[in-house]
Amino acid sequence: MYNRRVSKTDARVEAYGSVDELNATLGLARANANDPFVTENILSTQAHLVILMGELATLSEDLKRYREEGYSVVTSEMTASLEAAVQKIEAEKVSFKGWATPGANMSAATLDVARTTCRRAERRVQQLRDAGNLGNNEILIYLNRLSDLLWLLARWAETRQI
Repeated sequence: MYNRRVSKTDARVEAYGSVDELNATLGLARANANDPFVTENILSTQAHLVILMGELATLSEDLKRYREEGYSVVTSEMTASLEAAVQKIEAEKVSFKGWATPGANMSAATLDVARTTCRRAERRVQQLRDAGNLGNNEILIYLNRLSDLLWLLARWAETRQI
């Protein structure tokens, strides 16, 4: 953002590039899902990820300007929406003991791929934080909760064979 030039291997580019991969993987998962609860959660998450990528693409010193120009940032309300979906799934008694083996069906498998992509994105964002280059720690919380939700959505898809 703001005509800042960085290397393609810069940690910031790695972070928002990993989130971009996550967004694409979620598109595949949404295309393979037949359950409205799954597709609605994925679609709202994809909208959140666009906000998240924009924020990651902005250097810390430019975040004030970014917000003043009306760009959205990741908020605790966005994270709360993920937690609400987790609570709904858990209330339906969808859970799993031990390790899951991805591949029970296409929907669950694509959600598991999205989950692992999300975990990688979370690690890349953590690298930014460790280097003191993350202006909003809510991004890490959001990605962590998202990977939890994706794990549960995959189990949801398995138990419903969707």
